Amino acid sequence: MQIPVFVQTAGLLVLSNIFMTFAWYGHLKTLNSRAWYIAAFVSWGIALFEYLLQVPANRIGATQYSLAQLKIMQEAITLTVFVPFAMFYMNQPFKLDYVWAALCLVGAVYFIFRS
Repeated sequence: MQIPVFVQTAGLLVLSNIFMTFAWYGHLKTLNSRAWYIAAFVSWGIALFEYLLQVPANRIGATQYSLAQLKIMQEAITLTVFVPFAMFYMNQPFKLDYVWAALCLVGAVYFIFRS
């Protein structure tokens, strides 16, 4: 059984975005007392795993989707990953702005994927 391209692409992008979000923002919580260059090297190490997932995701996705469609898919996934990260890991309050941003991305997804 062949896994659909969308499922492969989106699944790898979700995993990639989890690593990306921790690489970009996790150091603000866990390494905030360390020198910035320590945080940069740790983040760089985490980002390696992001790229090990993101590159195949985009190569698989490019067999069926345009570059613009891949980018909008990634942005929508980023927000989907970021909001729970901000709320549960970084202890940030939920903001209504997350809903408005999500609605804007729904519009972006609609326009980029319509035929």
